[in-house]
Amino acid sequence: MRRGITATALVAALALAATACGSDDETGSKSSGELSGTVTWWDTSSVGSEDKVFKKLAEGFEKKHPKVDVKYVNVPFGEAQNKFKNAAQAGDGAPDVIRSEVAWTPDFANLGYLAPLDGTAALKNQDDFLKQAVASTKYEDKTYAVPQVIDSMGIFYNKKMFEEAGVEAPANLADLKTVAKKIKDKTGKTGLYLRGDDPYYFLSFLYGEGGDMVDAGSKSVTIDKPEGVEAFKAVKALVDDGTAKTDASDGWENMMQAFKNGDVAMMINGPWAVADTLTGSEFTDKGNLGVAPVPAGSAAQGAPQGGHNLAVYAGSKNLDASYAFVEYMTSVDSQATAAGELNLLPTRTSAYAKKEAVDSEIVGFFKPVVETAVERPWIPEGGSLFEPLRIEYTKVLTGQTTPEKAAKATGDSYRKLLKDWK
Repeated sequence: MRRGITATALVAALALAATACGSDDETGSKSSGELSGTVTWWDTSSVGSEDKVFKKLAEGFEKKHPKVDVKYVNVPFGEAQNKFKNAAQAGDGAPDVIRSEVAWTPDFANLGYLAPLDGTAALKNQDDFLKQAVASTKYEDKTYAVPQVIDSMGIFYNKKMFEEAGVEAPANLADLKTVAKKIKDKTGKTGLYLRGDDPYYFLSFLYGEGGDMVDAGSKSVTIDKPEGVEAFKAVKALVDDGTAKTDASDGWENMMQAFKNGDVAMMINGPWAVADTLTGSEFTDKGNLGVAPVPAGSAAQGAPQGGHNLAVYAGSKNLDASYAFVEYMTSVDSQATAAGELNLLPTRTSAYAKKEAVDSEIVGFFKPVVETAVERPWIPEGGSLFEPLRIEYTKVLTGQTTPEKAAKATGDSYRKLLKDWK
């Protein structure tokens, strides 16, 4: 999952200071065979929807282990990566457990900030996890996290607006332009909101032109190849011809409000956005929300693999309780609850057979999408690839640079970041 650079979560800074790692002042004990002490958990889920469910699940762990106090802290997604790095480097204030975006896991592991989980209680029933979900938890042949949710992206659309315009979900970019024009003609509304301040929303277009950011296998930068240039041209064309509106800041809020209020007919998003979307005035009837695969480009159709893992801080003084907490939060029952209440996709195969997952249309739609999603490079620098791309992506959409210059500038930045890569 990647909600983006501007997160909707609002957390007082004092909360972070006040809930500095519980393991700093309370060491857990399992000498009697019973877990005890404090586990501080940094959750990065959306405030107002996801956070309520995950906090309730954490309270369930406390009921199961009454001598353990789980200190729940919701940290804005856009701030969590650096906050954790700073706290871990300082050796003060890091949580026992962090909800890590999949690209952060190899980065944290490379820095020595995560406890290896092989052979611990955190990895119960390992064979039940989806192989593609497990891939992001590994670094140098060790496991440093447990997959909690997996996701990808699709195109969300307003069914009533589509019906009024007499159109169907677009299969490719040419269809997208045609659909958007008909919607404009019939309803006066813009077809697509294209988020312009987060390059994660650019990846489907990059994959659609047959490109990628890098090729980790050959240690090659690929963003500045012709396919990357074509992807930049594709998104610019959508804005230039009026198919899409975009932004240079506050993209998440602007996109969600525009779609929820019926100002646009479509947006590209993932299952993490469903709960929030359904709070909009256009979706008081949940059946009005349509979801389809992202439109294909000239070469392929693909969406990025995302998700979140739970990882344990290497400096935790309550490792036993932290391992148990991770296992509980990634269990079949916990994942089924998240699927039923939030339409989030489980990472355990057996969780898809639970009633909550079976009854979720969103989970049913995204499961095959996830199975064919494009894996991102699971390298320590993976998360750092987005900032140079963000700068150039936004500049292209706002007319400040050309697709050719944007691709070259991004490639140059990647080669500075990735030493000895071609």
